[in-house]
Amino acid sequence: MSDTGDRRSPLDAAHRRLGAKMVGFGGWDMPLSYPSGTIAEHLACRQQAVAFDVSHLGTVRVIGPGAFDRLQATLTNDLAKIGPGRAQYTHLLDPADASVVDDIIVWWLSEATFDVMPNASNTDRVVAALTGDGAGAAEATDVTASRAIIAIQGPHAREMLTPVAPEAAAVPRFHVEPFDWRGAACLAAGTGYTGEDGIEIAVPADAAEELWQAVLDQGVHPAGLGARDTLRLEAALPLHGHELGPGITPLQAGLGWVVAWDKPGGFRGKAALVAERERGVSRKLAGLSTPGRQPPRQGCIATIDGKPAGTVTSGNFSPVLGHGIALAFLPPDVAPDAEVAIELRGRPVPATVTKLPFVKGAR
Repeated sequence: MSDTGDRRSPLDAAHRRLGAKMVGFGGWDMPLSYPSGTIAEHLACRQQAVAFDVSHLGTVRVIGPGAFDRLQATLTNDLAKIGPGRAQYTHLLDPADASVVDDIIVWWLSEATFDVMPNASNTDRVVAALTGDGAGAAEATDVTASRAIIAIQGPHAREMLTPVAPEAAAVPRFHVEPFDWRGAACLAAGTGYTGEDGIEIAVPADAAEELWQAVLDQGVHPAGLGARDTLRLEAALPLHGHELGPGITPLQAGLGWVVAWDKPGGFRGKAALVAERERGVSRKLAGLSTPGRQPPRQGCIATIDGKPAGTVTSGNFSPVLGHGIALAFLPPDVAPDAEVAIELRGRPVPATVTKLPFVKGAR
């Protein structure tokens, strides 16, 4: 995260009125935390409900009679397993080495209309992949600037959202539904990034502040990127640039379930990924628990028997568990409950390989 970003959310003024600490993230100026602090926001999500502004995520509208075929040929998962009104997690791979260019949620809105949701800094790459040679009868357009996305997450998210938008609150997990909110055409999806139940709402930019305030008026706590990161880490959900990115394949990240190996026509990067599957991965993503409040951080070296064995991709203090947790790439034969060491500020800190997720949410 940097100090500033070039783009601002439609909710930027609302965050500043709430006293948010703003930081640059993926080219956007976004709230890191509010005066209550990251730990309080984190625990509010685990115990009640919070609202995140995730407008920095991209929205690429793919539309036309060839939209389904184009997405099928480009992304790893199989849309034929779902249908209109559903959402699906999937990957865009580099054709050369099958590393994950981006991990994506697809909202299938109608027969020939899809909203593809990339990470903040990857929207242009996704548009390029969907409009390259052979795109056919489909158009991919970046519509990110036209909307805000508000994520209401937590075990009480649905009941607290119901007085504001009952249609949105009723959307089942990994379904997508249109609804009208005070004259604004919105979309609600039963998706999220915290390990808890919840809803993500795409609302037109000019109606975003009013909806945001209506949600907060129900007692939902605002939460920033700091809590979003600690929550997703406790749930062992990958973050692009950490557990996914250049040189990291779905198989290394333990996400082989997102790959439809037998999908007719294949997908971009399939040949390289099949080759890795046949030879076996050289490393795998694992969870690590450390004692005390000082956690390992990205880039720390993990050692086994005094020899370098892997690298930490994400680490933080777990507000729920009360100690440090981390994700790291380790040799594929490292056993569960194995003892390793992490080099932290020039000294080894003991760590234990831990079953994931670290914390099981309400889902």
